[in-house]
Amino acid sequence: MPLSEHEQRQLEQIEQALYREDPKFGRLVRASDPRVHYKRKLAQGFVGIIAGAGLLAAGVVTHRLYFEAAGAALAALSLLWTVVCWRRHVARVRPVRPKAVPGQAAQGARSGPGRQRQTRRARMMERMEERWRRRQEGDRRM
Repeated sequence: MPLSEHEQRQLEQIEQALYREDPKFGRLVRASDPRVHYKRKLAQGFVGIIAGAGLLAAGVVTHRLYFEAAGAALAALSLLWTVVCWRRHVARVRPVRPKAVPGQAAQGARSGPGRQRQTRRARMMERMEERWRRRQEGDRRM
């Protein structure tokens, strides 16, 4: 469950107070904070995109095909890496939750509109649970 704005501010104030009181502890905690890693990866991705664009431009100006190819490859891979890191960061900050359909029981909610958002692993686990339930009831067909 995500924190409210007020709770988030309080948590940040507590963190800042801890960092001020014990800087060594603050560095240790920041080193293990996933937000710091994601921000660093995003910054590295943007630097890679800029470097790739620079190489691409240098290749166009100097008419060197290998500069153009290296710049295009670097920019494309950096862009891909940045997008993947950003999506992971967003998924960690705001996890996707299936929307509940009003008036529908918890058992029937599995086949509702939220089913498309389930991960492959969640769908597999659902199938395994269904098979297990059938076995317990004595129905052997699968």
